[in-house]
Amino acid sequence: MNKIYVVGIGPGEYEQMTMRAANALNSCDTIIGYTVYVDLVKEHFAGKEFLTTPMTKEVDRCVLAFEEAKKGKNVAMICSGDAGVYGMSGLMLEIGSGYPEIEVEVIPGVTAATGGAAVLGAPLIHDFALISLSDLLTPWEKIEKRLILASEADFVICLYNPSSKKRHDYLQKACDLMMQAKAAETVCGIVMNIGREGETMQVMTLKELRDTKVDMFTTVFIGNSQTKEIDGKMVTPRGYRHG
Repeated sequence: MNKIYVVGIGPGEYEQMTMRAANALNSCDTIIGYTVYVDLVKEHFAGKEFLTTPMTKEVDRCVLAFEEAKKGKNVAMICSGDAGVYGMSGLMLEIGSGYPEIEVEVIPGVTAATGGAAVLGAPLIHDFALISLSDLLTPWEKIEKRLILASEADFVICLYNPSSKKRHDYLQKACDLMMQAKAAETVCGIVMNIGREGETMQVMTLKELRDTKVDMFTTVFIGNSQTKEIDGKMVTPRGYRHG
């Protein structure tokens, strides 16, 4: 049976890709992905056929993968981070129902929430909610509700896609919503360019976060009521007794 691997390549650096992901890419004839992601892996997988589609052409990209697999090729569809966290695995499995002769295997990778958490220290040690501020596929009204309810439930909140040229004030709006239930002094953190050149991190309060400039390469972490700053790191206690 012809096979497609849906591979999460992590933050981009080859060293932060799982061995299972690297082995899958090595075993493939063709690697397909969004242009930026293909550029991240190209040098490490010389001799492979690379096919790309631009942003917003996700359906075309998935169909292309299945059509290439029908030709008898082993194919990899790559995504940054984890293929199952805002990635391509769902769409691939949906479209794959029309190609019963082709097997789909999903291979996980390091998503920005866990990659960024490691840089900040330990912000996700207790229950957390992962919310994207992009309203391209989700109505803003639904995003607002999720932010408010997660804040009321005292979750640590990790935000993906916090800002763009069209959405320059979305993080500010999100912070205002969260401050309805979270204290202005709540410990927060941001990580830019996780696992890539230019990686930086910063710990701050929720009030300070509100007026901080971020971009699409920034992942934002908002603590719960117990999150603290320890030696410049963001730490959420799990509740272990010690001492």
